[in-house]
Amino acid sequence: MAAVRDALTYAENSLGIRRLLLRDELSTSGQDLVLEQLGSLIGLSRSGQMAMRKLLAAYLERVERDYDTLPFRLYPFRAAWSGNKPIVIDPRISFGRPTVAGSGVSTGALVDRIDAGETVETLARDYGLEIAQIEDAILYERAA
Repeated sequence: MAAVRDALTYAENSLGIRRLLLRDELSTSGQDLVLEQLGSLIGLSRSGQMAMRKLLAAYLERVERDYDTLPFRLYPFRAAWSGNKPIVIDPRISFGRPTVAGSGVSTGALVDRIDAGETVETLARDYGLEIAQIEDAILYERAA
């Protein structure tokens, strides 16, 4: 309860927000209160900064960098994929369109064929992919 009081005090004094608990932008990660404001997440509790660092680190782990430390490949983030990286965006492959990792097969091409009435099994056979890879591509495209 003390964390909630601290969050309310911080929101009122530092952010000028009244009636914080009635705001749609308020959410929780279980222990921390988080406020979405202007496209950013603001940790409102004492451990909020640490929680935001952990969240940011999870996203940054999905970016590969070259020898000059420049980002060159991105693995989009989905909660269900936690440690898995089934989809990749690499400007050197398929003109930077999202592809199934390790295959070069465009996620958009797979979904176009599904929308045309083909089955997941047919696509898996045609492209030499696992059914789970096709399903991840569909999930990615539908969420994008």
